[in-house]
Amino acid sequence: MEWRDQGALLSVRPHGESAAIIEVFTAAHGRHAGVVRGGASRRIAPLLQPGAQLDVVWRARLEGHIGAFTVEPVRSRAGVLGDRLALAGLNAICAMVRVALPERAPHDLLYAATIAVLDALETAPDWPARYLRWELLLLEELGFGLDLGRCAVTGSRDDLAYVSPKTGRAVSRDGAGEWAARLLPLPDCLLGQGPASGADLAAGLAVTGHFLTREMASLRHVQHLPEARARLLELLAR
Repeated sequence: MEWRDQGALLSVRPHGESAAIIEVFTAAHGRHAGVVRGGASRRIAPLLQPGAQLDVVWRARLEGHIGAFTVEPVRSRAGVLGDRLALAGLNAICAMVRVALPERAPHDLLYAATIAVLDALETAPDWPARYLRWELLLLEELGFGLDLGRCAVTGSRDDLAYVSPKTGRAVSRDGAGEWAARLLPLPDCLLGQGPASGADLAAGLAVTGHFLTREMASLRHVQHLPEARARLLELLAR
């Protein structure tokens, strides 16, 4: 068994005296693990940093085996190391992909969006808003996209201000009525309207976090979102 692909490195852990087991998120093969022989060596270890873009070749005797990777660097993304917030964003992305996605299942749209956000960490000041949209897409990939186009109660597209914590559908102020206190606030940035303030980002991430927690508990038996995401939210709140 053999294939070649390109992907972002999600994690690295030692294996034996000189090898490493890595997980990569690839375009055609999804989240995939394999052994890198010599991965702990001085020559290869510096290349195996989370977030790095790699060209990988995977080989195994049988498809179900963990197999072995040979890797070639494409992009290091080392530029985020000097930016505490951007590094937190990178770690959150890698952790969320690891816990949310099943192994070896392709998610080509999410892969493209993931690479775009990882690239934006070094170049785009608005990357936190892009990260929020990435979490919306992650929800869709898990099979629970939010329906924010019109009010679930009145059918109106105007004055949408809340999200139902049960259905993920938008609710207008008129439609919410006395139930408003039981609904999640819907910031404009989740509707793609205008720039996102810090408060808007926090509200948006509270919405995506609510549904990601629920869906991952159901699909992946994960009871809590990764600590890396919590650290990102803490830094964004400062």
